[in-house]
Amino acid sequence: MFEPVIAPSASLLGLLQRGRGDGQLHALAADRTEAIAALEHCVTSDPRADWQLENRSLYYARLYMELEAPLSGLELHLHAPEDALDDSESRTGLTLAVLGHLAGYGRRDALDLLRGYVLSGSNWAWALDELALRDDDQALLSLAPAVLARFPADEEGEAELRAAVRAAYEPRPWHLWAAHHPRVAAATEQSPFDLWQRQLNRAGVTPGWSTVDVLAWADTPAHQPGDTRGVARRGAAAARCLAAVVRPEDRPIVLDAARAGAPGGRVAALRYLLDQQDEETAGLIELAAADVDHRIVAAALDLVGRMRGPAALAHARRWADPATGGADSALGEAAVLLLADAGEPGDGPRVVAALRRWISVHGVTGAGLGTLVDGVGRLAAAGAVSALRHVYGEAASSELRGRAAQALARVDGYFARGIAVECLWDCEETTRELAARHVATTGDVRVLERLRRLAADPAEEAEVHAAVRGRLTARDKAA
Repeated sequence: MFEPVIAPSASLLGLLQRGRGDGQLHALAADRTEAIAALEHCVTSDPRADWQLENRSLYYARLYMELEAPLSGLELHLHAPEDALDDSESRTGLTLAVLGHLAGYGRRDALDLLRGYVLSGSNWAWALDELALRDDDQALLSLAPAVLARFPADEEGEAELRAAVRAAYEPRPWHLWAAHHPRVAAATEQSPFDLWQRQLNRAGVTPGWSTVDVLAWADTPAHQPGDTRGVARRGAAAARCLAAVVRPEDRPIVLDAARAGAPGGRVAALRYLLDQQDEETAGLIELAAADVDHRIVAAALDLVGRMRGPAALAHARRWADPATGGADSALGEAAVLLLADAGEPGDGPRVVAALRRWISVHGVTGAGLGTLVDGVGRLAAAGAVSALRHVYGEAASSELRGRAAQALARVDGYFARGIAVECLWDCEETTRELAARHVATTGDVRVLERLRRLAADPAEEAEVHAAVRGRLTARDKAA
């Protein structure tokens, strides 16, 4: 899957791609044709880097309803020739999820599109899941022959049918069909047994039961030079074994492995020592972070984030100290992430400086940015307000933007009358819930109207409903 191309944050398309509340507000004020074109582009070209972390479907479906937009563009996308060549969920998943919400809002044309796609589309299983939540029994029953025709009546086809039943997110259609189609009944009965049999038949090499054996097993088979994940996984498993077999007299063996062992054994020994809170751990991690093998360096930096306790924080402050030049090193970056995650209020300025430096070097991207954003909020570092507002406005990830909003709610005195208002229209339910709990209900006429609409929307999440109704009830009592 290609990285999505995100338009500038000040443009209508950029706002909609990000799922920002201002995107909906600008779309409703813009030329309708332009707004529908931008919306259609978002739904047919999923702008999310990670659809499992970010929500967009309800956000876009609500805008389709507000604009009374036609679904012809979505129909063309679903039935394009590419559908026969690309069966990945990323191509059509967002479109189908939006249609599901629209069907829930009563759009018959959305329901018909989902039914038609089940009959002929490559991502039919997703469409069926959407229908399972919203269609009636008779309509679902009518789809069974076409779905079953996808699976040949031979051994391979029956195995594929069982896999489809097992993978279904919503089992309702399959349960309905089982009462009328013997093949489905057999598949639903066999699927749990298949899963149990696969788990029972798992085979693998297990380590011997001595410290030396476990350390050797951590490097068997030998890892490829670029296999960072393989080294980390094997090392983590071996560390758990070490916890069961290491005796006091084995400590020198473990220390030697952590200092200069083979990659898998070294990672296992480092992780074991960290779990045991051994006093030598910090020095050994520092040594590993300077190694020439990037697999060992990556494991050492990951272990920094697992350190806890006053001694660990003291080491992290030393590693992240700009006076020593450590702040610009990989170890310094890992150390400041630890301070963001587990530091004390006095560490706030260090974390704010690291956040600003991160934005300057990496922009509003990168796995560590979210930790820094969370950290300045947790540490109530008021000096981070401008940086957090920048992250909020520019982040392509709605999940990261939500974390920035959470931090701003703690450190920005203007949050309740500023960004919180926009957050009521955000694509993330956690961000809408945050806004509902913090937004000022006086001074902006849009706020109360939006709160009432959220309270009345059956598609809204229960947590948002609770927050909204709590604010409305409190306001009514105060009045």
